[in-house]
Amino acid sequence: MAAINRDPLTAPHAARNDALLALVAAALAVALALLVDDGRGPDALGWTLLLACNVPIAWRRRRPLLVLLAVVLCVAPYHALDNPHSAPTPAAYIALYTVAVTGRPLRTVLVGIGVVGLSAGVMLTVSMHEALEVLRVSGWVVAVLFCGADVRVYRQYVASIVERAERAERTREEEARRRVAEERLRIARDLHDLLAHSITLIGVQTSVAAHVLSADPERLDRETVAKALDDIAETCRSARGELRTTLEVLREHGPPDARGPLPGLDGLPDLARAARLAGAQVEQTVRVRHAAPAVGAAAYRIVQEALTNAVRHAGPEPAVRVELDEREGALHLSVRDDGTGPDAAGTPGFGLVGMRERARSVGGTLDAGPRAGGGFEVTAVLPLTTTGERTG
Repeated sequence: MAAINRDPLTAPHAARNDALLALVAAALAVALALLVDDGRGPDALGWTLLLACNVPIAWRRRRPLLVLLAVVLCVAPYHALDNPHSAPTPAAYIALYTVAVTGRPLRTVLVGIGVVGLSAGVMLTVSMHEALEVLRVSGWVVAVLFCGADVRVYRQYVASIVERAERAERTREEEARRRVAEERLRIARDLHDLLAHSITLIGVQTSVAAHVLSADPERLDRETVAKALDDIAETCRSARGELRTTLEVLREHGPPDARGPLPGLDGLPDLARAARLAGAQVEQTVRVRHAAPAVGAAAYRIVQEALTNAVRHAGPEPAVRVELDEREGALHLSVRDDGTGPDAAGTPGFGLVGMRERARSVGGTLDAGPRAGGGFEVTAVLPLTTTGERTG
């Protein structure tokens, strides 16, 4: 079965195997010449032609049509001299099979017609009886050609199965690489949002404590300093817990989709509270009944990054308005502030890019830019799959 399945043009040791096949065919031809027709062997020229017709078999894979032509040129005069007609049969059948197994069906049919016609014509030079005998046994020629064509179709079928299997394996590898890249990007976005938010809040709260300490050392407002330090500690604890949840994904050996609990719309009040501790005046309105976990997580991260940017770039005590509405089967999100906005000459970060990627990950869109009346605005439209009432 391995020999049948292999492509004859790429099979290993093809030249050596064909040379051995030519020797076997020659030995079989000699045996047939000596044992059939009552031991009437060919003459000297007949022996020469009989042995010569087996020589081209050694090159049958590389030039099948030329090999068949060489065999015919040797066999035709051999039969015309009325030598034992069965002796060259192995070489002829091997050449016919090779043509059929390596060529297209049309070529195989034309070769079969040509060989049968030529054989009958040559035998007519011997006798009408021999010509009719050729026509009678032409079924063997058809059988050999059909066998070669059938093996060729079978090899093509096996090759197509192997090709589909290799393509499926490549597809699985590409899918695995894509999933790894998406997971890395998701974790990078989560870490960026978490660290940027926490570090920004800690920076603002530390600045408050430093200002209180340096403003009037003689009249130290211990209560304000203590509150600022408590806020820093609370921010650190919150960041540490969320960071642990995010990094647990990297330690899990379960299914690839097991990502742990996702942040959602329930966490928006905590974001607003943390932004207020950093000095922002946040007003928040949520009129969404229900959102899929992935949509809720995307909305949470977009609001988190937008509040972080407002605290960082909008100036001291910015007024920030956060609104989430459900309209026409989509979650409409808006975060507006009245600050100065980011410095156009500054180095661009990954915040806006990350927000757009989060919106696209759930099939939504996001726009961000300066407002006409001053300040900065982030708007997003995220599709919803189900609906239910939730206010906050």
